Amino acid sequence: MPLYALIARDRPGLEHRKANRPAHLEHMAKLDAAGRIRYGGPLVNDKDMVGSLIIIEAENLDDAKATYAEDPYVIHNVFEQYDVIETMPVFPRGN
Repeated sequence: MPLYALIARDRPGLEHRKANRPAHLEHMAKLDAAGRIRYGGPLVNDKDMVGSLIIIEAENLDDAKATYAEDPYVIHNVFEQYDVIETMPVFPRGN
């Protein structure tokens, strides 16, 4: 199944991210339980969270965008900007 990355930069103000984090993690846990997450985690700068990088399996780009649109970080405008783009694993070998 194709892989799609969400590459996002947060709006200024870490408190808004922290306030929405429990709902975001619940959303991510559901995707993980369904076996769709290949990678997920914050982008950090000097130990502060400044964005997110998430890679999921999806049928197509529209499916990936719809899945990411359900994320509380997207719904509650935690991200200043984000892109969803198809990616292809090269490393580690065997993927």
